[in-house]
Amino acid sequence: YAGDARFEFLMLPRNVGKRKAQIAAISRSSGDLILNVDSDTTLASDVVSKLSQKMRDPAVGAVMGQLVASNQNDSWLTRLIDMEYWLACNEERAAQGRFGAVMCCCGPCAMYRRSAFVLLLDQYETQLYRGKPSDFGEDRHLTILMLSAGFRTEYVPSAIAATVVPDGLAAYLRQQLRWARSTFRDTLLGLHLLRGMNWYLTLDVVGQNAGPLLLAFSVLAGLAQFALTGSLPWWTIGTIGSLTLIRCGVAAYRARQLRFLGFSLHTLVNVFLLLPVKAYALC
Repeated sequence: YAGDARFEFLMLPRNVGKRKAQIAAISRSSGDLILNVDSDTTLASDVVSKLSQKMRDPAVGAVMGQLVASNQNDSWLTRLIDMEYWLACNEERAAQGRFGAVMCCCGPCAMYRRSAFVLLLDQYETQLYRGKPSDFGEDRHLTILMLSAGFRTEYVPSAIAATVVPDGLAAYLRQQLRWARSTFRDTLLGLHLLRGMNWYLTLDVVGQNAGPLLLAFSVLAGLAQFALTGSLPWWTIGTIGSLTLIRCGVAAYRARQLRFLGFSLHTLVNVFLLLPVKAYALC
């Protein structure tokens, strides 16, 4: 697109991070709508039209599309992540979108209203974490700012964006660490919003944060039982296994894809890898 007059490419003198690069580009633009796309993301041909259609409502400040893994067939991990994205988009974001309060319009495919973004620019650019400029979680923070300013945030499931996901555990855990830090920090910053929202959103926030803590407590209690008595914690194993199968069964039915039964394997990743990462992130 270098020779296309509709595009202007802005090359910064050094890598300043996504947030400052985003602000530099937006400051040079003039359109009513801003589309954010990550460099490893490919949009379906109708994504822009579908997202902009939702933005016809002036009350909507931001909207996101559905994310899928473009490299889902690379490994067992990318297959699990693709299903994880489906659940995050079509359960979590879809439910939040019913109340006009998607809590995180994901960076790979998100559209913002320029007039709303300009109002929030100073808060967005100068966010600090422990006295230092923030360098993570910009999409969640910007979404919280949009909601705080009184704008709705929406989800469009038919706007498909394919993004590259980690194909190795090390990269996946680093990504999850960044996301967990952002979730804990910005959920705390956004708690004041819940007073004026539907009760379901309060339940959603409590579940997302208390659920992992309860699961971690159950796992630790089970390990303690095994260490002290030598007996396997069958009640804990059976409860976690049953809830996993119910969740995956519902997803398989809703998606009309039996592969979601295989998402049960993600529970092992969650219990033995993600819970320690989230505990570290919280600390």
